[in-house]
Amino acid sequence: MRKRDLIAFFLAAAVSANAAMRQESFDREPPNWEGINNRNKHFELKEVVQDFGYNAKKRAIGGRMQPAGEPAYCAYRLPKPLTLDATFSAEGSMYVAEGGGHFMLAFFNTNSINEWRTPNSLGARINGRGETFHCHLEYCTSRWRAGAGVVGVIVPGERIDAKSVPSGKWYSWKIDCKPGRTIMTLNGDRAEMDVPQEHLADGATFTHFGLLSLIKTWDSGSDVWITNVTINGVKFDFASDPKWEAFQNRRKYVSGDTRPRFDFGWSATHHAKGKIAGELGGLIFRGDCREPARMAAYGDRIGTLTLKTPLRARGKVCMLRGITDSTASIGFYNASSSMKSNPSQKSSIPMDYLGINIEGPSSEGFFFYPVFRGSADDGKALGSNGNKSPRIYPDGKPRDWFLEYDPEKRRITVGLDDQTCAMDLTSSDLESGATFDRFGICTPWVDGNSVTVFFDDLEYTAK
Repeated sequence: MRKRDLIAFFLAAAVSANAAMRQESFDREPPNWEGINNRNKHFELKEVVQDFGYNAKKRAIGGRMQPAGEPAYCAYRLPKPLTLDATFSAEGSMYVAEGGGHFMLAFFNTNSINEWRTPNSLGARINGRGETFHCHLEYCTSRWRAGAGVVGVIVPGERIDAKSVPSGKWYSWKIDCKPGRTIMTLNGDRAEMDVPQEHLADGATFTHFGLLSLIKTWDSGSDVWITNVTINGVKFDFASDPKWEAFQNRRKYVSGDTRPRFDFGWSATHHAKGKIAGELGGLIFRGDCREPARMAAYGDRIGTLTLKTPLRARGKVCMLRGITDSTASIGFYNASSSMKSNPSQKSSIPMDYLGINIEGPSSEGFFFYPVFRGSADDGKALGSNGNKSPRIYPDGKPRDWFLEYDPEKRRITVGLDDQTCAMDLTSSDLESGATFDRFGICTPWVDGNSVTVFFDDLEYTAK
């Protein structure tokens, strides 16, 4: 945060009526903070089985692959890295067994595999649907911006109608990449995608081609095989072991990364690089207000505040991982109404909430922007704001942030390092009667995937 912003922040805090700034360094587990489902035990641990690689009998690469939060791959190391502005291709035959498997057949970078969609990747995502599977074509740049095609039909901004391809059969496939455009064929079907110029400018570097587990969270797996593979003119008939590089592809283990097994709160770690070790955060899934066990929060008891009071918060943040279709939120909330069970999925923002979302859209990565909802049914979020909202990256780097609500201007301002954005409230927003009695992490109301993020050295308004 710039010096003049800090000065303005503290001057404003000094004149706030009926409120004070509270500090929390998380050097120990804070006694005044309350957790609800944040270390969720309602959902059991899950066994992950990865058992794929070279098979001499089948003369193929493959076996059982399972989606998980932990990466696994078996892939050919390219003679030299490829980039988005190069021309390259891969082709072969593929067998997808019946079941619910989910994996990537792709060019990727072993130095940056982190999540779905993982940076520096381009290829096919095969999503098992029982007796059929869907074939998506996807890329993700070095800056977490993504695009896609599909075997089927895409109506931009409306829907994706993926073709249901029968499982249990062999299919010929080819991925043909040229600068700005990629075409995949699967037998007689095609998937196409264009890479816009601004995404090309991000760049992407690929070090390998092969099978990569879908790095999301635990899900069911199935078998896949590829054979007669040619990568940029290099042919593999798999008559002998090609010695492709492999990582965690032959192991069985138990994982806690299963949706929505929340695992956040006080942590003895030091990712956000506060003054001393200890911080707030962890594995945060979207919540689901239809079931109490699928919502979670962890926050400080701050007394009762309303929209008549200036609200401020600041600190450090470090994002480690962000899965497509995920959200993490920090801000002022209400321990009762923000955690209220509700059959409606009309709004993902909890009632009586004023804070910050870390969210997509996946085509642009992750933004850091203000959200608000009073006691009414409708909430509001600034969103990407035409891609002008602050961007945050799951790159493990610590950043400074602030949140400020000005009741006179009816404006919520958010800052991340030297980026800022603002969202104005209306008279009806103020009339909605919002009250806040906690500050911290509160999950949204519509379920989805996870963000791994940490906060430290917090200062925030309290009664």
